[in-house]
Amino acid sequence: MQGCDLGEILVHSGERGSESFGALLRFFRERAGMTQETLGKHVGYSKSQVAMVERGERFPRGQFIEVADQVVGAQGALLVLAEKEFNKGGLPPWTEDYLAEERKAAALHVYQTNLIPGSLQTAAYSRAVFSSNRCPTLEDEEIEKRVVSRQGRQQLYSRKPPPTVSYVLEESILTRPLGGRETLKEQLRHILAIGELRHVEIQVMPHNRQDHAGLAGRMSLLETADRHQLAYVEGHRGGYFVSEQPDVADLFGKYGILRAQALTPEASATLIEKVAREL
Repeated sequence: MQGCDLGEILVHSGERGSESFGALLRFFRERAGMTQETLGKHVGYSKSQVAMVERGERFPRGQFIEVADQVVGAQGALLVLAEKEFNKGGLPPWTEDYLAEERKAAALHVYQTNLIPGSLQTAAYSRAVFSSNRCPTLEDEEIEKRVVSRQGRQQLYSRKPPPTVSYVLEESILTRPLGGRETLKEQLRHILAIGELRHVEIQVMPHNRQDHAGLAGRMSLLETADRHQLAYVEGHRGGYFVSEQPDVADLFGKYGILRAQALTPEASATLIEKVAREL
C-alpha cells in the first residue's frame, strides 16, 4: 500500500466502517503478498467482491472477517475493527450492506409479503416490529436505536435527484394490526401520503389472485446511478445480493409480472384509504 502505513489507517478508522475495514484488509493482504483473487478463494468471494469490500462499497458477510483475519495474518486486528465499525446502531452487517446501496440507488423496487417495508414505516410501526422480535428479544435501548436508523431511510423520498421508487404490498399487510389499531391507521395514512409523490408508486396485491408470481417471497431490487441492477433477498439468518445473470434479470422480470398482477396505484390508494377509514 504505497504512501500509507498501518498507523495512518488506524488514524482514519473513525470514517464509515466499511471504508476503514477495507483499508485495513488491503494493508494486511498486500503485506502477506496475497492477491484479491487468492483471498477470494479462501473466503468464498470473487475477486471483484473482495475489491468492493476493500473500497468500502460492501460489508463482509458470513465468515469473511474471521477467515480473512486468519489467512492474511492480521492476528485479530480485523476482528477488533469489525466489532467496532460494523455494529454501529446495532445493525447486522448484511443490513448495513443493503442500506448502503439503498442510500445511493437511482431506483428501488420492493415486494413485501409480511409487513410494511422498512423505508415506508412510521416510528410507531417500526417500534412495534422490533418489539415483536423474538430469539433474541431486543432491549429497549436497542429497539430505539433501530427505530431511529429506520426513520433515516425516509430521506429516500426527498433526495435529489429523486430516485424512482415502487412497492408491491400484499393486501394482508394492510390489516395486520402491529402496534394496535391507531398505529396501523397512522401507518396507512403515511403510505397514502408517500404514494402521492410523483416518483413513488405503491400497489397492492389483492387476496383474490388465482395466480401469483411472488410465491417465493419478498425481494428488493435496486438500480445504481449507472443502471447496474442488483437484487437483495433476506431471510431469518441474513440477506444476500444477487448480481449475476440470468438470476438478477429473472427477479426483475418476476417483479414486472407482480406489478401487472397487482391493483393499479389508483385502485390501491382507494383500498388503503378504505381500510384506514374502517379501523
